[in-house]
Amino acid sequence: MTLPATICCAILLVILVFAGLILLIVYLANRPRSPYFDISAATLNAANLNMGYVLNGDLAIVVNFTNPSKKSSVDFSYVMFELYFYNTLIAREHIEPFIVPKGMSMFTSFHLVSSQVSIQQIQSQELQLQLETGPVLLNLRGTFHARSNHGALMRYSYWLHTQCSISLNTPPTGTMRARRCNTNR
Repeated sequence: MTLPATICCAILLVILVFAGLILLIVYLANRPRSPYFDISAATLNAANLNMGYVLNGDLAIVVNFTNPSKKSSVDFSYVMFELYFYNTLIAREHIEPFIVPKGMSMFTSFHLVSSQVSIQQIQSQELQLQLETGPVLLNLRGTFHARSNHGALMRYSYWLHTQCSISLNTPPTGTMRARRCNTNR
């Protein structure tokens, strides 16, 4: 009775080893690479403080999603951007789902509008100083749910998080001076 059980266990072990090797070979052959994100352009169209602590603003952004993989397209099913002045959330924008084909880039633009957002007194003083002398410093955070499609049978799903620091001239010209973005899984 122990001999047939040992043989069954040995067969199952061999099947598991071969399945693992096949998965490893398929993974190494496709080498999924994470897409990356960058801000191509940004313009601070308006920013003002009412009553000294209530922020109204309008930021137009053009972003670039790049898929470096030559073997699979990437499907973005959830894309959310949040704009912060220091640690205070001042605007949020959801982007419709889209697909970036293999080895391609996709540009999209959107507006982040702040309307009657209360900020702390120290932050309002700092923002007022930045609006008078420049540059205006903002932080953009993005959350993306991506799925790499390697044909009908293989789909690899993951979350990406990006954080960008943006330096802008004062409105109304408000062009982007500099930016730095980091994207992580």
